[in-house]
Amino acid sequence: MPPKKTVAMPQPFVVRRSKIQGRGGWATRDIRKGEWVVEYVGEKITWAESDRRYDDEGMGRHHTFLFTLDKRYVIDAAVDGNDARFINHSCDPNCEAIIKAGHIYIAAMRNIRKGDELVYDYSYARDKNTTEEDEKLYVCKCGSRKCRGTILEAPKKRKRRVHHAASRQGHTRPAGKKKTAKKKTGTKTSTRRTSRSR
Repeated sequence: MPPKKTVAMPQPFVVRRSKIQGRGGWATRDIRKGEWVVEYVGEKITWAESDRRYDDEGMGRHHTFLFTLDKRYVIDAAVDGNDARFINHSCDPNCEAIIKAGHIYIAAMRNIRKGDELVYDYSYARDKNTTEEDEKLYVCKCGSRKCRGTILEAPKKRKRRVHHAASRQGHTRPAGKKKTAKKKTGTKTSTRRTSRSR
């Protein structure tokens, strides 16, 4: 089933050097909030194949064009990809990734002015096994005032347990949907087994 919204034609951004990382996408016109900017395309591969192709621990720095599609598949934009793969991460994004009908789209979260760099939050998921080394491997250089220093998602704030005197039973957080350093579905992904989709 095709998406209700259509991707902007022609592409409303160009690729050029970025202070954040390598190359980035820069708006060539004003882009309205909610507009679908580009589809993130590439070869659809399994997690096992992505592990075979890329080894974060063997890289000097993390660099892939993998994007989590679902629990079984990722998109490798290094093969048959388009300019969407150059859109950088930021902890204060103006775009977001949306998965619909087996496709990944980048959409504007707010109005974007001509000349602004397009960015979205990669949100590599973390879990109890996330280490300081992971933080360093996935370092963020977005430079925003909201920068958390890593492209890993922000740590979850723990809710205090509230104990009722009568029952002495703690109330726990309800389970939420979860991409760990498995990745949340719909975000760019690392290749480490600890960073796979849930």
